[in-house]
Amino acid sequence: MTRKSYPSDPTPQQWQVIEPLLRKALYQRKRKLIGAPRKYSLYDLVCAMLYVLTNGIHWRAMPHDLPPWQVVYYHFRRWQRLGVWEQVATALATQARRQAGRRAPKHLAVDSQSVPTTQKGGRAGMTRARRSRGASGTLWSIRRGV
Repeated sequence: MTRKSYPSDPTPQQWQVIEPLLRKALYQRKRKLIGAPRKYSLYDLVCAMLYVLTNGIHWRAMPHDLPPWQVVYYHFRRWQRLGVWEQVATALATQARRQAGRRAPKHLAVDSQSVPTTQKGGRAGMTRARRSRGASGTLWSIRRGV
């Protein structure tokens, strides 16, 4: 069954770069594939993941011409736990830097967020804990040995 293409789908040129990296990251440890054959292609799974991530929608709100959201979400989380996305991002960054005539990066930041901190630092930035004169009866009885 053919489906309509979405703007978030990788182009054939992009897929030629991504597919070998994805296959290497997924199957590098396996000598032979076991289990039932895939019902959905890697391309369809990646297209569905990119659709959700690009449009910022819920997994359950995926169009019906893409694979079922449960299958896509399962593979997305599994690949995330296996570190597949980090391997693909690192390989793509390395390849892009080589094409630009630069060395491979030592560190790669995919996403970052700045968090403001307080201006005061050290002990001056903290208030001292106060002791209450009206402590609970339990504490009073323990202290006095009653």
